[in-house]
Formats: sequence, structure tokens, C-alpha cells
Amino acid sequence: MRWPAIGTREHPWTARPEGLAATSRRARRSIPATYHAAVVPMIAAVPVDLTGDLAADLDDAARLLTAFDAGGAGEVAPFASILLRSESAASSHIENLTSSARALAEAAIGAGDRSNALTILANVRTMQAAMELAGDLGEASILAMHRALMTGRPGLHPGQWRTEQVWVGGGGLHPGDAEFVPPVAADVPALMADLVAFLVRDDVPPLALGAVAHAQFETIHPFADGNGRTGRALLHACLLNTGVISRVTVPISAGLLAAKGRYFGALTSYRAGDAEPILRCVADAARAGVAVGEQLVRRLRDVRAGWDGRVDARVDSVVWRIADVLLRQPVVTARLVTTELQVSAPTAQAALARLVAAGVLVESTGWKRNRVYRSPEVLEALDGYAEGLGRRSR
Repeated sequence: MRWPAIGTREHPWTARPEGLAATSRRARRSIPATYHAAVVPMIAAVPVDLTGDLAADLDDAARLLTAFDAGGAGEVAPFASILLRSESAASSHIENLTSSARALAEAAIGAGDRSNALTILANVRTMQAAMELAGDLGEASILAMHRALMTGRPGLHPGQWRTEQVWVGGGGLHPGDAEFVPPVAADVPALMADLVAFLVRDDVPPLALGAVAHAQFETIHPFADGNGRTGRALLHACLLNTGVISRVTVPISAGLLAAKGRYFGALTSYRAGDAEPILRCVADAARAGVAVGEQLVRRLRDVRAGWDGRVDARVDSVVWRIADVLLRQPVVTARLVTTELQVSAPTAQAALARLVAAGVLVESTGWKRNRVYRSPEVLEALDGYAEGLGRRSR
């Protein structure tokens, strides 16, 4: 599909002081005085002319997303939280950020401090913000998504358009050998306003709208950091806004991760004036995301069903309510149970003890107080999911 290609423009270059500090005088003298940055076309009114085959491909993928969101062969809504976390983990994996399911679950309740887990957890917040703000995909909503991702990292200007040049790949002193140099910072506000105008179009099929918006966002690269994760969250927000999904987050990033080279190549093609590769890539990633999402849900259902024969408790017991919590938060504390289920501390402790006795939970700390409990079976299922993504990406 033909699309407006980016151009380039030459600009004067002043090296950043922090980069020069560890650089020799000879190396400083060799730094070029200029560089070329992208000139990105506006797209708000560009016709989106899909061939019949491409339109059918996108429509097929969109139908699969909608069917999965609706539940398919069974109810998926109880797994919405873990699917959202799985999408966030896959999106982070594309940026080479990985974490075990246990570390991520511990970080979610403040029981761990591993940096990668905390970074991925920030991406979970970004996805949550994207889902909550999908009804109004304006500039404020996009800034809020980035703010959720970068909270606690003021040096990266959370929720603000960048004010300096960034580039992808290459060295840190000069963008001349970069793989891609986005537009200068002064162009970002107008380009993002144009992208927001594109997002409200009703003459573009939903998946095509989301894929093009994502590619344009990554081309603008409007933030100092976190563009990839925010851009993939924007894709999901677009699918929710257009009604393709309404309840759950399909792990589309799992599909993108499995074809990482193709995904990055499709973004390059988009910038060169061919949008079809990114549309095909997102359609295939959507199908793959549905497949791995269904597989994860089935595995978790099997784990939950296995507990039925091992736990002896009344149907209305707190024990079963905790069991349901474990499917979305496989590491818990008594305090979390008392707060989330509105039960007394003794009731929570007794229910947790019964789950330990049944082999559903394992106590992690060995302490008498402030104990942390984990579900090895749920964590194993989630780690298996993550390992599968890693194998696909290789």
C-alpha cells in the first residue's frame, strides 16, 4: 500500500556535554557539525487504499480478536488482568527487558525490588492507562500513558513531548551512524496533533487504523524514552476505542516479538513509503496473540481445575476466593487478602494455611510475620508462556 515517505533535512549538531566527558580531544574534533533528521509527512487526511486481499487479511485478524475478547469457547474475562500483564511483559521483551513471573508478581505487591520487574510493572501501568483512556485518544491521553510508564524517572520527562534530538541505534555522540533519526523536537507537537486527528477517522478499518497509528507514532518518536512500549499501548487503545476489543488485552506484542526482525523491517518500509508490511505484520501478530492467549488461558484453567480435587472447602469459602485471586496475582500476602477480599486477618491466615496444606501455595520467606505466599503452578504456567515467547523470538 503506497504511503507518503519521510524525507530528511540537515541540521547543525552540538554534542551533548555528558557524552563528551569521556571522549578524547581527537574524537571530539572528528564529530560532524551537522546531521540529517527525518521530515515526517502529515497523515490525517491521507487516503488509506487497501487492496481486497489486504482488507480481507485485516478483517480476518480483527474478527479473531473480537471472538477472543468475547470469550470464544469459554469465559476469558477472569483472566483479563493476567492477559494485560502478559502483553506488557511481551512488549517489554521487545525492548530486551525480561523478568521471571515470580519477580514480576512480587513487584506488583511491593515484595520485590528487582529493577527489570519494576520496569515491566511500569509498562503494566501504561497498558492500564491505555485501556482506561481509550475512549478519548487525544494528546492528553497519550501523554498520560507515557507518564504512567515513566513515573519515578524525572530525567526522562514523564508525560512530556521531547525537547531534544533522539535516534535509534548507532553511537551516543552523534546520530550520523544511527539506524533511524526521528524528526527534530520542534516538529513533534504538530505531528502528534496530526496523528490524533488521524485516530478519529471512521473511514479506515480498525486494525489498519491501529497499525498505521502505531507506525506513525514510532516514526515521530515523540518521547525521550519509552516510545516502543507507549506506541504498542496506543495500538491496543485504538482497538478498544474502535470496538474490536472491549474486555481483555490480547497479547499482540507476543506476535510482534516472535517476528521481531520482520516487525522492525516493516517500520522501516513504512517510513520508505510502503505501509503494507506493517499492516500485514500487525494482522499476523494479532492472530499469533490470540493463539498464545488461548493457550495461556487453557493452561491456567487446567491449573485451577486441578485445585478442585485437592482442596476441601465449602463453595462459599474464602479459600476459593483466594484461589481465584491467584490466577491474576500468583504471589500474595495476608494483608493483600484481607484488603482485597474484605476479610479479617485470622480468616485470611487460616485460608492461606489451608491452601499451603493442599499444596496450592508455598510460603516463600520462612518468617513468622509478613509472610509471602506463591502459587508454583501458576508461576510455572506464566514462565512457560514467557519462555515460549523467547524461543519464538529466536
